Amino acid sequence: MRVARPSAGTVTVGRALPGAAAALVLVLLLLVIVRLPWAGDLGMHAATVERLRHSLLHPGNPLVDADTPSPYYSPWMLVLGIVAKVTGLSVFVVLRIGALAGLALLVTGVWRYVRTLSGHPAAPALAVLSLLFLWGPLLLNWSGFLGLNSLALTVSYPSVFALGLSFHLWAWLARALRADAGWRVWPGLGALWAVILLVHQFSGVVASLGALAAVVAARPGRELLPRLGAAVLLGLAVLWVWPYYDFFALFSAGAGLEAIHRPLYQHLLGRFGLALLGVVALALRGRRDRRDPLVIFFVLGAVVFAAGGVSGHYAWGRALPAALIPAQLAAALEAVSAGRRPVRTAWACVLGAALLVGAWAQVGTVGYVVGRAALPGVVAAKYRAPWTGYRWITPWVKYGDVVMARGVPARQIPAYGAYTVAPGYPDVFLADAGRRDEAVRRYFAAGTPDRVRSGIVREYGVRWVVDRAAGVRDPGLRRVAEGPGGQVLYAVR
Repeated sequence: MRVARPSAGTVTVGRALPGAAAALVLVLLLLVIVRLPWAGDLGMHAATVERLRHSLLHPGNPLVDADTPSPYYSPWMLVLGIVAKVTGLSVFVVLRIGALAGLALLVTGVWRYVRTLSGHPAAPALAVLSLLFLWGPLLLNWSGFLGLNSLALTVSYPSVFALGLSFHLWAWLARALRADAGWRVWPGLGALWAVILLVHQFSGVVASLGALAAVVAARPGRELLPRLGAAVLLGLAVLWVWPYYDFFALFSAGAGLEAIHRPLYQHLLGRFGLALLGVVALALRGRRDRRDPLVIFFVLGAVVFAAGGVSGHYAWGRALPAALIPAQLAAALEAVSAGRRPVRTAWACVLGAALLVGAWAQVGTVGYVVGRAALPGVVAAKYRAPWTGYRWITPWVKYGDVVMARGVPARQIPAYGAYTVAPGYPDVFLADAGRRDEAVRRYFAAGTPDRVRSGIVREYGVRWVVDRAAGVRDPGLRRVAEGPGGQVLYAVR
């Protein structure tokens, strides 16, 4: 019996479909950038740009009124701070510009890196779709994790820019290793590696593991080892001379981050189950080539992640993308490179089904563009409303004012130029962070005497208090304005 081969038109459609789907997703992300939904760390990054806009050389702590360094003052934030200072644009417009740059860098980086692994026309688009959708039914929104919903909420974060640079680093390094590149290439690679680490330290770990995997897979000859060493030394030198914070001091700061990152080790199957398809693909690639760079990359990432869970260093869980990214890419590449056509077709069908399941799990992301009211009920159930922001306090609260706030308000208010008494995020360079946290706790505690509250207000120069209407009872406060969710702005008398 003669088996009918697929027509040229069928093949063309098969190649065009991933590209069209990826393009639609990218359009969605561009529309999300226009809306810029607020959640998580957006307030921190907005505050960082705001401080740099006012003082490029001595911005001080981004959250509290203290003269301390901060790891958030990275090369990328410095660029955005200069843009804000020169143009006069609002911080949130500047963050939208940063989001566009980060997304463009990420997409082009994925395209370049995948091109070092496969020449198939559909491979880059399939890779983008796999990175966004091969996750699980339980959403995980965390910077440095590229699920669609997570990316929609973090697209303006430095982590997206750093991951985009990471893909470019891996592509550039892979080509340099294959071509036995001369001395002029390697300093650039070393400097790029350092910039990634400075922009987002956790993504820098992922970038480092991916670069190490490329080197191990290539097994460079002795003539390349001095060039690799020179690249590493130059990168370390850039890290050493960066003036805004001591990069190497961060190695002793992990203890305060463990509790925050413990959730990364929970609900693994629900959050990352679809990526198991990529683990199967990696096993197949490993059988074909034991020095496959994706396989080595995955092993390195999995080992670091597992070591963090076993040792209780839960911050090491931020290395998990170093296992997820190669698995997701491997799943995409098997659809275009796995053996004979029937095998590839079968794999493409399985991958397509997995992508549809992942897309449905994250379909609530559409709500960041159209709003919850426009979503069908079944989709609205998957939508997570972003935060509302604190622009409503800006007619009264000015740049540099100190606001007493707790919880989510403390994470948002610095975005508008004010300071809070205690930082809304862990701060490894703020020596009195614990004392400040205790001051906020005592101020809002029901049994705290008025004289103690007054002492805290004087010590930290508090001019405003934000709390619920039924919150703190302090005769030294005057009600000024009401905001969403029962929030009230009080002026200190």
